[in-house]
Amino acid sequence: MTTKTLFLTALLALALLAGCAGDIRQTEPTPLRPADIRAQIASLLPAYVSDRSGWAADIHDALTTQNLNTSFQNICAVIAITEQESSFRADPTVPDLNRIAREEIERRAAKIGVPPFAVSVALKIKSPNGQTYAERIDSVKTERELSDIFEDLIDMVPMGKRLFADKNPVRTGGAMQVSIAFAEQYAQAHPNPNTPNTLKDGSIRQEVFTRRGGLYYGTAHLIAYPANYDKTIYRFADFNAGQYASRNAAFQNAVSRITGKPLDLDGDLIQQGNNDLDKPGSTELALRSMSSALNTDNPTIRRALEQKRSPAFGNTALY
Repeated sequence: MTTKTLFLTALLALALLAGCAGDIRQTEPTPLRPADIRAQIASLLPAYVSDRSGWAADIHDALTTQNLNTSFQNICAVIAITEQESSFRADPTVPDLNRIAREEIERRAAKIGVPPFAVSVALKIKSPNGQTYAERIDSVKTERELSDIFEDLIDMVPMGKRLFADKNPVRTGGAMQVSIAFAEQYAQAHPNPNTPNTLKDGSIRQEVFTRRGGLYYGTAHLIAYPANYDKTIYRFADFNAGQYASRNAAFQNAVSRITGKPLDLDGDLIQQGNNDLDKPGSTELALRSMSSALNTDNPTIRRALEQKRSPAFGNTALY
């Protein structure tokens, strides 16, 4: 993600603050009673939102069950991202999703050498709901429906395992379009008290597609990590590009200014999955150019950069 894209998406979220319009950094006394807080949240929702009390209750629970402050700033941040990502629909429709699904299947089939006729035969198999997989794909409207189709394909059709290697290609979902991988990882360390059985039956994926679960894990990704940001726009940028992307982009800017080497300020300090010290990215190369001045070496630089998604990076000597 480029710097321009990173902050355009963050600015879009700022523009969608609806009833929260104004200075998002303002502070207001937080009502003491949960009912008062929920009423405040409902009053800040966009005018078109139906079941305002239900959305307000789930936003309130997403904050309080994670011991997050129910401040004006946090409430408005959750509202802005939810409007940006789904217009307050727990399982939003996606245009041309059937075409996207078929193209993904065809791409994966071609990658492993499965001929088109074999894919066509596999999709004509009846799925657990009585329809063929082809029929279900042709009528799919939401990511939750598509996720269910892929789950059935992986479980029931031998070719499904070959195509997807037990990994469902639907990676985001819910009202805040949170990463399902993030939700599954987060749930291991922070079980949702409202859904105590999700880890036991493996349904974190399904929980993300509910209003309650989508808001819970989306709020966690947006707010539930330590970051010394004075403006919410930086958390919005992190939400789209990955936690600490804003901090990392500022670090890249400092490196670029010191070394005189132009860098894309995208917050991506090291290439994903790059375990080869002999293949550094542009940020790592720039840092290596001043390793002697920093009194460090290449392995130490790499170890620090590998903590790019952790608060620990801010405590490294390199930072």
